[in-house]
Amino acid sequence: MRRKRFRILKRVLGLYLPLAAFLFFALFPFYWMLISSFKANPELYNLRANRLWIQSPTLEQFRELFAKTAIIKWLFNSFFVSFLTSVISMAFGIMAGYALARLRFPGAQVFGLATFITYLVPTTLIFIPLASVVQAFGLSNSIWSLVVTYPTFLIPFCTWMLIAYFKSIPKDMEECAMIDGCSRIGAMVWIVLPMAIPGVVFSGMFSFTLSWNEFVYALTFISSTAHKTMSVAVPTELIRGDAYFWGELMAASLLGSVPVALLYSFFMDYFVTGLTAGALKG
Repeated sequence: MRRKRFRILKRVLGLYLPLAAFLFFALFPFYWMLISSFKANPELYNLRANRLWIQSPTLEQFRELFAKTAIIKWLFNSFFVSFLTSVISMAFGIMAGYALARLRFPGAQVFGLATFITYLVPTTLIFIPLASVVQAFGLSNSIWSLVVTYPTFLIPFCTWMLIAYFKSIPKDMEECAMIDGCSRIGAMVWIVLPMAIPGVVFSGMFSFTLSWNEFVYALTFISSTAHKTMSVAVPTELIRGDAYFWGELMAASLLGSVPVALLYSFFMDYFVTGLTAGALKG
C-alpha cells in the first residue's frame, strides 16, 4: 500500500503537477482574451469587478468591431495571403527538398546549407532591400507585395524541413518504380509524395502559421487600412495614440486566432494517421 501511494505521489509531483503548471502558463492568456472580449466596457474598466470571470456576458465588443472596423476585410487578406504563399512555398519547397535529398550534383550540400542559413536571416535585415524590389514591381501598398516577399522566408523553411523528411523515406520503392519504367518525376509524384504526406502537411501548416503571424513585412509594405492583414491591423487600427480599446482588441485577437486553431484541430488527426499512409501498394 505504501509503495502504491508512493508511486501515485511520484506521478502527481513528477507529471501531473508540472503539466498543470505548463497548461496554466500556456492557456491563461487565451482565457484572459476570451473573457475580456465578452465583457462590456463598464465591467472591463471597473477595477472592483471580478477580473477572472464575466458577470454579464455581452457581444458589445464584437458588434463595435464589425460596425466600426474592416475586420472582415482584414481576415480575408490574411487568409488569402497565407494560403497563396503557403501553396507557392510548398510547391517550390517540395521540388527543392526532393532534389537536395535524392539527386547528387556538385554543390548540393553547400546549397542545402545556404538554404538553411537563408531561413535564419532575420526579416529586420532584409525588409529594406525587399522594399526596393516591391517598389520596382509597382506593388507598394498592395497585398501582392506580401505574396511576393513571404516566400523569401517560407521556401527555405519548407525546403529544409522536407529535405530531412525525404531522406527518411527508403529509396527502394522509388528505385523499383523507376526500374518498372516510371520517370524520376513520376516516382516523386506517385511514390515519394504519398509517403511524405505527414512532412508536407507539417510544413504547410507551419508555413500558413508563419504567414498569418508575420508582422514586419506587412507593416512596412502596406499602409492602406483596406489592404492590411490581421497581424498589423489589430495593433495599428485599434490603438489610436494613447487610447487602447481593450474590448475590441481582445475580440479582434480572438477572431484572429480562430483560423489557426481550426487549422491545427482539423489536420491533427490527418497528420498522425498520415505517418503510415502511402507505404503500402494496393
